[in-house]
Amino acid sequence: MQEQWKHVEREKKRFSAKDYAAFILPSLLGLLFFMVPIQTEDGITIPVAFLANGLNEGFAGTIPVLTVLAITISVIGSLAAYLWKPKWIMESTYWKALFYVRKNWVMTRVIGMIFAWMALLTLGPDFLTSDVTGGMLLFDLLPVLFTTFLLAGFLLPLLLNFGLLEFVGALLRKVMRPLFTLPGRSSLDCLASWVGDGTIGVLLTSKQYEEGYYTKREAGVVATTFSIVSITFTIVVISYLEMESYFLPYYATIIIAGLAAALIMPRIPPLSWKKDDVYEGTTRKTEEAIPSGTSLFRWGTTQALRKARSGGGVKATLKEGMQNVLDMWIGVLPVVMAIGTVAVVIAEFTSFFTIIGKPFEWLLMLMQVPEAEAAGQTMVVGFADMFLPAVIGSGIESEMTRFIIASVSVTQLVYLSEMGGLLLGSKLPVSFKDLVFIFLIRTLITLPIVVGIAHLIF
Repeated sequence: MQEQWKHVEREKKRFSAKDYAAFILPSLLGLLFFMVPIQTEDGITIPVAFLANGLNEGFAGTIPVLTVLAITISVIGSLAAYLWKPKWIMESTYWKALFYVRKNWVMTRVIGMIFAWMALLTLGPDFLTSDVTGGMLLFDLLPVLFTTFLLAGFLLPLLLNFGLLEFVGALLRKVMRPLFTLPGRSSLDCLASWVGDGTIGVLLTSKQYEEGYYTKREAGVVATTFSIVSITFTIVVISYLEMESYFLPYYATIIIAGLAAALIMPRIPPLSWKKDDVYEGTTRKTEEAIPSGTSLFRWGTTQALRKARSGGGVKATLKEGMQNVLDMWIGVLPVVMAIGTVAVVIAEFTSFFTIIGKPFEWLLMLMQVPEAEAAGQTMVVGFADMFLPAVIGSGIESEMTRFIIASVSVTQLVYLSEMGGLLLGSKLPVSFKDLVFIFLIRTLITLPIVVGIAHLIF
């Protein structure tokens, strides 16, 4: 250990001002885009989400069309890979991973394309194309994902490639491992997911998993435990339920319940059953032991400077950014369109969620929650779409019950119309069955906490 410490000291002296600049400047830009909250006319958000919304507003008529084209390209490429196996796909590691996917995902992409074209052209049955099902997915949700993926994909290397994760990871490794069973570098990932936006968190988690920094278990924990919806969307939910005056206790409740779930979920199935294996074809990148006599700050700085020195130039960063964008456009958008449409159709036009919500109705009655019968289905309908509980619960008179619905719907995290579709469409090791169990377990963990706080407030 003494020799390792001396090596660290010698190495640190060899770092130049250029190495420090390569670490500090991109990292500060990454923090600015992904982590620094800004106040806008619509509320608090982060710069990446603000810029994505600006693109959506400026090109509102074009982006849905571009989204459909991206989904169509995904299908054409996938079918070509299976039927004709062109050399430019099969002999390229990147293109093969993008297009030569499992048959069930090819079918999902095809279904997503069919739904997308039907919604764009308003062709087919109304229950698939209406503004509460396929139309909502294509014109409201997917454009946000399209622009967020575009900006976040290009900017993610600022967080990943220039030492910021290594620096923060060294500082927080003694916190993240005992509390959440995660490596220290996940702290920034978790914070970006929580404070920023869940979709950005999934993209960040997926990239680190594919590069060997997370095991299957660790990637599953981060993606399903910390990828909360943005602060802005929580404001939308509480405003829709006409509870704006309760925003501070509402968000405090989300934090308390969310942290409780984050402490418990990694230690129980299905997440605890995930293997500590890395993504196929990668080598596990473990955190080095800190030499005795070396402070966390000094060790983190050294690790960050090493990473920054090998971070690559502008051309390599832009290339990686473009690959990030294509990964999400080609791999995720058709999955979200397919799974999301089916989920909201079931929620809107069948009594499925009303029936399976009965046990929660009885549970709410046991907890002395007013209008438990009306609130029961909101506890499960959020699995289809996170905003549906607010829509269904908006007619409930009890403020306490509306507060509970707003809080639980956000802390459940997993909803198929966006986050669930993202997870299933990514390379993260999370199956549909996992998502069902995680959703239900998170609900059972957070519901008593939310109800208890609600009883104190109302």
